[in-house]
Amino acid sequence: MSDLGDKILLAHGSGGQASHQLVSELFLRYFANDWLEQLDDAAVLPMAVPQMADAHGPTRLAFTTDSYVVHPLFFPGGNIGKLAVCGTVNDLAMTGAQPLYLSAGFIIEEGFSVADLTRIVQSMAETAKAAGVHIVTGDTKVVDRGSADGLFINTAGVGLVPQGLHISGAAAQPGDAILLSGSIGDHGMTIMSQREGLRFASALESDCASLNGLVASMLDASTAIHALRDPTRGGLATTLNEIAGSSKVGIEIVEDEILVRDEVRGACEMLGLDPLYVANEGKLIAALPADQAEVVVSAMRGHEYGRQARIVGHATAEHPGRVVLKTSLGTRRILNMLTGEQLPRIC
Repeated sequence: MSDLGDKILLAHGSGGQASHQLVSELFLRYFANDWLEQLDDAAVLPMAVPQMADAHGPTRLAFTTDSYVVHPLFFPGGNIGKLAVCGTVNDLAMTGAQPLYLSAGFIIEEGFSVADLTRIVQSMAETAKAAGVHIVTGDTKVVDRGSADGLFINTAGVGLVPQGLHISGAAAQPGDAILLSGSIGDHGMTIMSQREGLRFASALESDCASLNGLVASMLDASTAIHALRDPTRGGLATTLNEIAGSSKVGIEIVEDEILVRDEVRGACEMLGLDPLYVANEGKLIAALPADQAEVVVSAMRGHEYGRQARIVGHATAEHPGRVVLKTSLGTRRILNMLTGEQLPRIC
């Protein structure tokens, strides 16, 4: 018997507990297969190309899809088009794949500005070029005025996973170091500040970025990485809960090691939000053996999107499935998965 209720709520799109319930009780129930059940950012699939196999096994394909409904469509640091490309590239990169090709589907509301659509498409082209991917197929639908809030975009992507590499949100191990590539909450609070008309001494700007180059630098330093995730909807706390639950490990992080910009912290305080649960679009979390952590952090700091990388915690065999924060006061706080919808229409 499902506990989903009779109607879909905004909370079902939050990336938190309600989203996971929707996926597990509905989509997994009907679509269940070995690849989907991994619940990673992208599915890693075998390719039946014997001549491409070697001693490490067959070449594997990473495949992902995502839809973007962010409001507003334009924001400091990006727009819906840049977000769509970066988000799909990042989902592929979180499996260790080299992203190669994207599709782009547009649902456009009648009356939408051609000039704005041109700006968005140009941004997508520039972002794809910078990430080294090609947009190779797509689709366009125009719907009645009032049916799409301007523009929705769906992107799908494929890439190749290097042979011998096995990265998954279910692969973190006790003793792993937990790395974070930079400050948190920038994207979510940029969107909210635009909606609420908030102004700060230093302007908020989304961290929207393609992270495949950063991941490549990390893998050049060490291929021992067990898990990678980008903490988008639900933020750092929810994503760590996903890793802890899938990997059946406990995760402990240190509040003083987690960077939050003053502007982000101030906006969160004004709106009553916790930055640990605010969305990011240009940051990643990694779990890897502790003896490899320093060399990987050093490699990350040599990349433009990893300058602030640091070790923020570790995985443990204790309290599997649970995330614990050591606070600045020396106390311990359990970080549960996000409940409800903290920030709707954030990506």
